Amino acid sequence: MAAAGLAVVTTGAASAADTAFTTGSSDVIIQEINKQIRDAYKDNEVEPSPVADDSEWMRRVCLDINGHIPSVEDVEAFLADKDKAKRTKLIDRLLDDPAYTRNWTTVWTNLCIGQQTPRRVSRDGMQKFFREAFGKNRPWKDVVSDLVTAEGHYEQNGAVNFLLAQMQDQDDGVQMTAKTTRLFLGMQVQCTQCHNHPFNDWKQDQFWQFNSFFRQTGKVDHRKYNPKTGRMDDDYSEIIERDFAGPVYFEKRSGLMQVAYPIYFGSEVDPAGSTDRRKELARLMSAGEKPMIAMAMVNRTWSHFFGQGFTRPVDDIGPHNPATHPDLLDRLAVEFVKSGYDCKQLMRWIANCEAYNLTSRSTKKNERDNPAAGETALFTHVYVKSMTAEQLYDSLIVATNAHKSGRSGWEQSEKQRQDWLQQFVRTFGTDDGEESNSFDGTIPQALMMMNGDLVKDAVSVKSGSHLGDLLSGKGNDVQKIQRLYLTALGRMPTKSELSKSQSFLKGNRDQLAVYQDLFWALLNSNEFIFNH
Repeated sequence: MAAAGLAVVTTGAASAADTAFTTGSSDVIIQEINKQIRDAYKDNEVEPSPVADDSEWMRRVCLDINGHIPSVEDVEAFLADKDKAKRTKLIDRLLDDPAYTRNWTTVWTNLCIGQQTPRRVSRDGMQKFFREAFGKNRPWKDVVSDLVTAEGHYEQNGAVNFLLAQMQDQDDGVQMTAKTTRLFLGMQVQCTQCHNHPFNDWKQDQFWQFNSFFRQTGKVDHRKYNPKTGRMDDDYSEIIERDFAGPVYFEKRSGLMQVAYPIYFGSEVDPAGSTDRRKELARLMSAGEKPMIAMAMVNRTWSHFFGQGFTRPVDDIGPHNPATHPDLLDRLAVEFVKSGYDCKQLMRWIANCEAYNLTSRSTKKNERDNPAAGETALFTHVYVKSMTAEQLYDSLIVATNAHKSGRSGWEQSEKQRQDWLQQFVRTFGTDDGEESNSFDGTIPQALMMMNGDLVKDAVSVKSGSHLGDLLSGKGNDVQKIQRLYLTALGRMPTKSELSKSQSFLKGNRDQLAVYQDLFWALLNSNEFIFNH
């Protein structure tokens, strides 16, 4: 029997004493997560993988919460720490780190406006909005309300950029309807724009009922005279409220015209022109004990940490697409609401749970738990994820010691980051025009990694670089090799890896070149590029 707050994993013939595990948290919600996940193991006759060692887990949680690998100094300190509660303490430190704000600003800016900034949209304004939201840990329902109801100048009120990004074509709010429901309600209703959905209960009139909430939304593009060119240049854009009353008219496939009024899951809103429809929508989105806005955020956050949500895809929740653990999704949504829509608390529950602390390696007793092959996710292990482009960039910065320079503020470092990321997006856009934001091992991506400026900087030996400081510092070859592995992979080399590295050093007169080649190989390895 596990003591209160302990998550016990039993593997093979090992005794419970050998496998007792805790992050140090005794939160009852974490215990409930553990219980429901374990019950699913039993029901599906699978067993969990072993607990991840400290190296594997630390690298993963740093990437998931702060968006980059840990520094070598932090790795060494964590591995040396004997405190049984060190994992939960690290989670708390990461959530209070400025990198948390930077990472989640990036995540939600990309979700709301994409990696390539749409025309007449201010990425700076969108980032400023999310930077304040996550920096102050604002309640998620208030964040969503601001995004849905935003008006004004796209930099003075950065929230308007979410709506502006959906107004690239004058489509009467169609894109706004589709994006809002997908991101914040976890519903894919876009295909019901033209017809009833063949596989679920979403109907064509429901799409237009949602759409009618956005019909009072207008955009004004401002231009200014450029005396140098004698032309009018783009200046700024803003969202305004425009007059609209009554129903929306739409055409059925039969050719008949129909009307739709602003109705949210059966809750009717006065269609008069005096009604602020978007404010009414924001109010309804967070109404009740278990609103869809909470379900969607829980599901998306769980997917961020595990590499798989309770539904696949993560933004398609409904009776037609049952959740893998419906009771757990419901419970977490209710608790998320009770917490005041506290995003940090939601992440704290997930990162402290037993399943998240398991290794990413499967075993014979859970190898069929493979969502990538179409199987139901049981979370017997953490699923491997490709690093996002931003995670890769920031991790390479950590590996080069550039994060310690302290010479550039948010804006300057973000500009350098965006310059590199835009090169990545242009190179790796997908065939259907969607943006790619992760490294998945394709040949062009591998070439960019191998030959890119960031990796060249990482393996340079100039003063202040990690490799330069390492080679000029104290320690023998074994210690320096170990430190390179800790820097890049967050772990010590295996006996075989250490032996091969030593052999290369002994067999080559140019010791410097060997160290550069070794560090280069580690930074270009799948183990570095993947989050596991």
